[in-house]
Amino acid sequence: MNGMMLQGFSWYLPNDGQHWRRMAKIAPLIAELGFTAVWLPPAYKGQAGSNDVGYGVYDLWDLGEFDQKGTVRTKYGTRKEYVDCIKALQKVGIQVLGDIVLNHKMGGDETETVSAVEVDPNNRNLSYGDPYDITVWSRFTFPGRAGKLDKFTWDAECFSGCDWDQGQQRSAVWRFADKQWAEDVDLSENGDYDYLMGMDVELSNPRVYKQLVKWGSWYLKTTGINGLRLDALKHMSRDFYLRWLNDIRATVDHEVFAVGEYWARDVDSLVAYLGDEHALSLFDVPLHFNFFRASQDGDNIDFRELFTGTLTATDPLRSVTFVENHDTQPSQALASTVSSWFKPTAYACILLREAGYPCIFFADLYGLPNDGIPAVAELPLLMEIRMTCAFGVQNDYLDAPECIGWTREGNEEGSGCAVVLSRQGGSEKHMYVGKHHAGEHWICVLGEERSVDIDDEGWATFPACKTMTTVYLPEESARDLTNIPILIHD
Repeated sequence: MNGMMLQGFSWYLPNDGQHWRRMAKIAPLIAELGFTAVWLPPAYKGQAGSNDVGYGVYDLWDLGEFDQKGTVRTKYGTRKEYVDCIKALQKVGIQVLGDIVLNHKMGGDETETVSAVEVDPNNRNLSYGDPYDITVWSRFTFPGRAGKLDKFTWDAECFSGCDWDQGQQRSAVWRFADKQWAEDVDLSENGDYDYLMGMDVELSNPRVYKQLVKWGSWYLKTTGINGLRLDALKHMSRDFYLRWLNDIRATVDHEVFAVGEYWARDVDSLVAYLGDEHALSLFDVPLHFNFFRASQDGDNIDFRELFTGTLTATDPLRSVTFVENHDTQPSQALASTVSSWFKPTAYACILLREAGYPCIFFADLYGLPNDGIPAVAELPLLMEIRMTCAFGVQNDYLDAPECIGWTREGNEEGSGCAVVLSRQGGSEKHMYVGKHHAGEHWICVLGEERSVDIDDEGWATFPACKTMTTVYLPEESARDLTNIPILIHD
């Protein structure tokens, strides 16, 4: 089976509290499309209540159950609806990943006075003068929950820094005077990128660590979730996650898959964070940026560079590939939106190749007017080809800047396929599909080319003259497709 993940949300979903219900309702369709996993958005209460996408973390224990921040439900629904959604997806054979944010907290209930030193936001190792007292929203007592589920409260000792002084009504970056930034985080940006936003959780604090292990175990058991998507890893101690994942996994009797977001274009940073422990996978951010740059280059694309410097090329078994996500879409801080005209090509690269675990963006699949993102019309076809045909040995022909290709020879799970990417007319690739395909008729199912015949040695010349992405399948497999958007040429 070729695994395939759906990112089951985008940033600008309507704030109607119906998302868990909608996802549960379409669970059978998601399974039919070939998805083996769904990554759901953060389920706990954020500082903005029902308006919070989930990354402004307030109360990890409130999954839409308590009247806090002006609402009982979250943006997506209630705790019961969340658990019902997970069960509905699992019932049709889909694993579910929960999105968690342990880096910071926001929306504190009470202030405290702490001694802090202001630091250069562009180099957090440089201080502006001596420590002085500031007023911070560091007390999290969760009065709306009133000690139900867990009685832990947070105070200034649980944090290492912040970005707001209530006394001065001023924004800056402060490190608490008796704390230090973590050193096993990204050091290539801002001197030390431990601090990101809000109240920065001190993950090395034994009391905090014990609480987060307790919550993680409760969350896995309460929701029945299959895995985790870990937010903001470049700002978080690597040692923390190695320990924390090991400790919470030990409390359940099933495998807990984990994939992290380490937002860096340099693949060496991702490789270093992964290490040799095999504790988690990472999203292939460098590959996304290769797609983004290619979509900006137009006629100057060098197809040979698409996979250069990527996690997929370096560590394919721990790479989760993607074209777009909620952070890269327009108007977001990390906006690096791949141009619509290039998305079919990018999705062919992550869906029809052997390496990597592809993740499809909700907005690219369905099209979301609130996000200003149209659906990628070719996506259902590409996903069907992955599910039914893209198997077997891969042969690469990544040898020309204007035109590359690859083939999959097929096996007992699927027939194989041939893919050609080209930025100019008159291109073609002479490629091997396997001697067992000798004499077969292969049909162009994506693109505007006619069929080709495989010679006695398993080779054929595959044209790609009219469209950037051209896909060929053995005739019998092509005739079985249900999502083909164009007339198959005889």
